[in-house]
This record gives sequence, structure tokens and C-alpha cells, in this order.
Amino acid sequence: MKKLAGLLIIFGVYACLPAAIHAQCDTVANLCEKHITADFVSDGQQYRSLLIDEEVAEFHATFFGESTYRIAACSGLTDGNIIFTLYDKDRNIIFQNSRYKNAPYWDFEFANSMDCVVEAKLDPISKTSGCAVLLIGFKQ
Repeated sequence: MKKLAGLLIIFGVYACLPAAIHAQCDTVANLCEKHITADFVSDGQQYRSLLIDEEVAEFHATFFGESTYRIAACSGLTDGNIIFTLYDKDRNIIFQNSRYKNAPYWDFEFANSMDCVVEAKLDPISKTSGCAVLLIGFKQ
């Protein structure tokens, strides 16, 4: 009987874990939306990843030429917890927010359309685990 009760408790914890993680990501996404201001329109997606220790999330996006985009990256309840790097398709670095005190967002102007990769990781000084959220908006 004790064995059955123990299994039920373990099952219950694992059943609730995805809901708790999803709720954490929802909170982070809602806080991150403040960086996609009224002059930007969201691309309609929330790029999310649960990161632990030194894990790196990789997100792919296409940016269209003659457009201005804003990338916002958040983790936790305060800004500056996430480090993101924007690469072109050949993995050349276009931007690193770590060079700007982990700025929570940055605006980019693209002359030509291009496929890019955004890598995101937690700042090891401030976080060891958490939900990374990346939002992309384009200027109207």
C-alpha cells in the first residue's frame, strides 16, 4: 500500500510539472511583451525554452529586407537575465546583447531578407535555470 501511495505521489508531481513550467513561461512572456511597444507589431509567436545551467536555446527566424525588427529576450521577473546572440545563416555574429549589458531588446534594420538564428542562454551570474522567452516584432 505504501508503495502504491509513493508511486501516486511521484506520478502527481510529474503530471503537474509541465503545467508549472508552462505557467512560468506565460508569466515571463507577459513581462517581455512590454518591450514590443506600440510602434512594433508582434510576429505572433513566442519562442520559448526551459534552460538549465549552461544550456543554449536556438530559435530560427526570417527577417525581410527594408524592415525594422525588435528582438526582445527575457527570463525571470527582471531584465538582463538572458544573453542572446543573432547570427546570419553562415553563423556570422550580427549582434550580441552581452556587449550592451544584456540589453533586454534591440532593434535591427535589414536591407535584404535573410534567415537568422538567435541563440539564447541564461546569464550565469543571475540565473541557473528558467524559462527563456524570445519575442520578435516589426515596425509598422
